[in-house]
This record gives sequence, structure tokens and C-alpha cells, in this order.
Amino acid sequence: MAVVPRILCAGLFGGAPSTHDADVPTLSDLAFRHTELDNVDLDWMHSLVSDWQLLADLSFADLVLWVPLRDGTGWIAVAQMRPTTGPTVYHDDVVGTVAAKGERPLIDTAWNERRICREGDPDWSSGVPVREETIPVRRPAEGAPGGRYLGVIQRSTNLSSARTPSRLELTYLQSASDLAQMVAEGRFPFSGEEPILVRSPRVGDGLLRLDRAGRVTYASPNALSAYRRLGLNADLVGAELGWVTASLCYGDEPVDESLMVVASGRAPRETEVESGGTIVQLRAIPLIVGGGRIGALVLIRDVTELRRRERELMTKDATIREIHHRVKNNLQTVAALLRLQARRLRVPEGREALEEAVRRVGSIAIVHETLSHAPEEFVDFDDIADRVIGMTGEVSAPEAQVTPRRVGTFGVLPAAIATPLAMVLTELLQNAVQHGFEQRSGKLQVIVSRGAERLDVLVSDDGKGLPEDFDLETSKSLGLQIVRTLVVGELAGRLSIDPRPGGGTEVSLTVPIPAST
Repeated sequence: MAVVPRILCAGLFGGAPSTHDADVPTLSDLAFRHTELDNVDLDWMHSLVSDWQLLADLSFADLVLWVPLRDGTGWIAVAQMRPTTGPTVYHDDVVGTVAAKGERPLIDTAWNERRICREGDPDWSSGVPVREETIPVRRPAEGAPGGRYLGVIQRSTNLSSARTPSRLELTYLQSASDLAQMVAEGRFPFSGEEPILVRSPRVGDGLLRLDRAGRVTYASPNALSAYRRLGLNADLVGAELGWVTASLCYGDEPVDESLMVVASGRAPRETEVESGGTIVQLRAIPLIVGGGRIGALVLIRDVTELRRRERELMTKDATIREIHHRVKNNLQTVAALLRLQARRLRVPEGREALEEAVRRVGSIAIVHETLSHAPEEFVDFDDIADRVIGMTGEVSAPEAQVTPRRVGTFGVLPAAIATPLAMVLTELLQNAVQHGFEQRSGKLQVIVSRGAERLDVLVSDDGKGLPEDFDLETSKSLGLQIVRTLVVGELAGRLSIDPRPGGGTEVSLTVPIPAST
């Protein structure tokens, strides 16, 4: 039956009628705006669509989830899934389309009669033969013997490449039929189970079909290859999967009962097994039709290489953190030696130079200390900035009573930015305390504004201000030369130093930051 869908327009989303909406609405958006589904219903729907790639792949078909409109005049498509095992019917998204009652009789019939409906002859309106089927979606509900029906899944199969199906395809289709019946009976997704997302094996990774006793009735080539890599030499079909898996992985050791539960298909769970250096992920899906368990599907994925890379990354991550820890310790040792040397000097200028070096080394050590505790090469720079600000307050003259403070947030920054920025802050704050206030009190602020791809920092003080002949380009101050080199040269940013309105100095710097942070 050929029906061209109507696209949501004025009256549903508001505004002028349109055939396309640039912002694709989510399932929750559509449900709250246009249907009677409550939060419990939505949780069930989200569990279903998080795992219905399985049904689409086993069916070789597109799935569209239709939910009744609040006013009862028709249906709205709230979710869509294409198969990875066959050609699609819908090359464009249909989420957000509406169909009036009567435009899609098969959906109306499945909803009204609470049963799976299938069209007799293929539909050729799109230029290719398409077989349509509709499955009512039921959620078990306390106090409602028949449960609560939430919507209808339209299953559309592209028959353009139809041929005599292989045994694998027949097994897929029978499994899809069983799953569809479970959806109609409110038994899939599994109540109380967390939604399974991309971490789970897919149909194409490997599939086993078990009977009620847990014996293998069909093994796909990929599933059989995975068990060969685990060490299986015998035929898998006809064997009890639980005992076969346990014998491969445990030998004479006590068997893990949770493995037996999953491998026999008695519970909807996942596990991983390892043997001979091969790691295989198993996911069991009990098939419960008509109130009884008729068997199970077990999806299988060889994750050996994936786990090996994860372990390598964990090892590298731990090594990097240890390096940061040791660098921090070495820098603290250098700072201690410089501080000891400064105490022995009798020349004030030399002592002051060494004390400045101690503070510069200390600011770098703070960054490495933070990185040694970070899982990645990113740090929360607010903590570093507060510690640098605290160091500045400690070295200010007691009679000056200058207490720097931060306004705004730096957020998370990569180490490549954090290290030079910490040194810049150290130099600017130290310069303000030493030359801006001397023996007078005042205010010193670090004002931060972070955008999508840039960081603006303003260091403002109300001290005595800049000399009349000040020029950043020709300044011989070592601290300012360091700041300019780091901001302009290393961080590719901009730096300016200007008189503050009302007295004092403002140092403004802009640093580009990656949008992903």
C-alpha cells in the first residue's frame, strides 16, 4: 500500500508549514509534545530503541516506531532504525512524519487488534518490492492484565535482492519472528535490565541459536570461528554451549556459575570468556514466546584485539602519570636547591633572582602534580590558578595586605596550554605585587571569560600603575619578556598591557583553545 507521509507542519511544531525541520527532534521531544506517553512509557520506549538494531538486522528490514497522537487523529513516527544486514527502504529520515488514521491500515489493524499483521503482496510504489509488517509494542503494567500498548513498529523489508535464503538467513528470520512476538507480548526489552548499547555484540559478529536445553541448533560462521580461536576442535552444533564454554575456559578449575547462566541462554546477561589468549564476549537473549522459554540467541564477538589495546592504553596512561609525578618531584628538588642557595647569598639582587626562579619552577611543578592525578592529558585549571594565586599572596609584603582573587572559571585545559599559562599567571601576579603595590594595600583580580574556542584573561590591579614611558615591545623586564614569549610565541595568543581606568594596570591576554575541551 503506497502512502506518501505528511510531514509535521504548523499546528504540531508551530510556525509556518514546512517539509523539513533542520533540528531533528528526539523521541522524548516528540512524545512529550504530541502523545500521551508518560515517563514510565518513555523509559520502556528508550530501552526498546536502544536495542532494536538487533531486530532490524535479524529481519533484514527497516523499523519505524509509530505512536498515537494525543488527539487521536493519527500517528507520529518517533524513531527509526535501518538494517546493517540488507538494503534499506527509507533513504531519508521519517522521524517526525505523521500519518492520519486510515492512511496506513496495517498500523491501525495492529493497534486495534493487538496482534502482528503482515501485508499479503509486496508494495511496488517506491520502484522496489517492499513487504510490510506491523508489530504492536506492549509494556507490562501492574493492574493491567493485558499490559499497556504504547505504539506500533512498522517493519519494511526491501525485496529487491530476493533469492533463495540460506540457512543463516532462515535462522535470522525465525529469530526475528520470535523477537517480534516478544515485543508484542511485552517481553522484550527485558524488564529491569539496563539498556544494551554499542558495547554489545552485533548480529554480524556471530550468532548462536540454542534450544530449551541450551544445545546449539545453529552456529553462524563468525560464531564458530570465535570458538575455534578459544580452542574448540569438535562440532559446535548439538553441543551444550554452557559446558563446552566452561571446559574451554576453566579446564579442571571450578566453573563460574554466571558463565553457565549466560552460555546456556537462561538469563539476559553478558559475560566475557578467555582461553589461550583469546577473549570472546557473549550476550544471551532468552526467547520467551507464549509464556514459555523456547530457546535463546547468543551473540558472540571476538574482542581480543580490543581488550589488548585497552590494556596497552591503561599501561601507557599509568606510565604518563608516573612520569608527571617524577617530573614534579624533580622540579620540587630543584626549587629546594635554589631556595637553599638563595639563603646563602649576601647580594640582594642575586637572592631575589633565585627566589623568582623558585616561584617559576614551582608553578610548573603544580601543573605536573595535577597531571599526575589526571586520567588524561587534561587538567582542571581552576585548581592550578587558585594555587598560583595563593603562592602570590604568600610572598606579598605584610604591610601591603594584597589578597589576589579569581573571578570566572578556566575550566578544563590540555597540558600544552596549562603549563605555559601557569607560568604566565605566576609572572603577572608576582609583577603586580612587587611593582604595583610595594608597601600599599589594594585589589588584585584575575578575571576569566571562556568562550567556545578562546580564553580571555584579565589581570587587573589598582596599584600605582605603569611608568609614563612604558612600552611592552622594548621592556627589559625578564618577567614580561617571559610572559610575551609564552603568550605570543607558544600559545599563539594576544597580549596587551594598559593603564586601568581609575588607576592601576590591566594585563589582557587571549589564548585560543581547542573546541573539544
